[in-house]
Amino acid sequence: MKLKILAFVFAWLVVDYLFFTAVRTVTDSYLIYVAYWLFDVVLIGMAAFAVNRKKTGLVARLITILLLTFISKLFTGVLLLIIDIVRQFAGFESRSILITGSVIVFSVVFVLILIVVLRQSRHHYKIHRTTISFADLPEAFNGFTITQLSDIHAGSFTSAKGVQKGVNLVNAQNSDVIVFTGDLVNNSAAEMEPWIGTFAQLNAPYGMFSILGNHDYGDYITWENQAAKAQNMVRLKEIHNEIGFKLLLNESVSLQKDEASIGLIGVENWGKGNFHRYGDLNKAITDVIDEPFKILMSHDPSHWDAVVTDYKPLIHLTLSGHTHGMQFGFEFMGIKWSPSKYIYQRWAGLYESYGRYLYVNRGFGFLGLKGRLGVWAEISVITLKRG
Repeated sequence: MKLKILAFVFAWLVVDYLFFTAVRTVTDSYLIYVAYWLFDVVLIGMAAFAVNRKKTGLVARLITILLLTFISKLFTGVLLLIIDIVRQFAGFESRSILITGSVIVFSVVFVLILIVVLRQSRHHYKIHRTTISFADLPEAFNGFTITQLSDIHAGSFTSAKGVQKGVNLVNAQNSDVIVFTGDLVNNSAAEMEPWIGTFAQLNAPYGMFSILGNHDYGDYITWENQAAKAQNMVRLKEIHNEIGFKLLLNESVSLQKDEASIGLIGVENWGKGNFHRYGDLNKAITDVIDEPFKILMSHDPSHWDAVVTDYKPLIHLTLSGHTHGMQFGFEFMGIKWSPSKYIYQRWAGLYESYGRYLYVNRGFGFLGLKGRLGVWAEISVITLKRG
């Protein structure tokens, strides 16, 4: 992790310096030079302060500013490199002030466009359909459909119309079961209060099931006392029930269809690095250990690599979220990229290892970055096939 952070800082400095060379081309004012670097220092200092003091709202705004400035400077830096290469071949010794200034103006316009896209993309939902075949799937469950939601992050919502649009899309899939793989809120149960009625419209004939994510425990804000934090968790569990979710806290249930059944397991959050490991798979699987086919809900996909792939008995399919695909990247004709890949080996979509499958949902809501660029909000529809 430390190497990845250092690599990001190095990339930031390289991009920042490239942009600074453009500023230096169009002006020789040392006051502007100082202001340029002072902006970076203040921004990074504020980010460090906000993280240290758990000022989550400020952190979210600063992440958006940091990412937008990085993208615009990267865009400008690439253009300048292309211009410099062309200039060398053309025999020009120095940059054109007019061209360089135009590039800077264009980068500012580019940022404004990104801001508009961010605002408009908050509820741009994409339905990802995936069919997975298993030789040992009970015949009765051939064609069984699962709609997966993850990372609702209700504390970030501002548009009732946008949220309703997403809920309507979920119901329109007419799946057999709906599962939610954690992070209902950003920090506190109160964030979900205005949205209970909307999400209570969700329905599925074989039930709706949920688990907790790392944000649901209230670990990222300062509470008045431990009793207040405990009461928040009590209320959050009540909200799951009011929506219609059966919250699985290191528990499992059997889904019955005709004369057959499959096991659905839900663990509490289990993460790598500094994320808490409340999940207990050994405890959670107890009631379905003899089921011929098992599905696990585990919020953090790192649990799959660290524990699930080698776990006995076999867990056929794991459903996760957590990464959001960092809400930034691109997916085009089967090619996908996001900075998230440098943190999580499995960050979006379907993965397989020795007959065990993992599906990582890109998230229904948003956090930090005030919207999405390229990695859109996701409603997953997974069809189980026997074969």
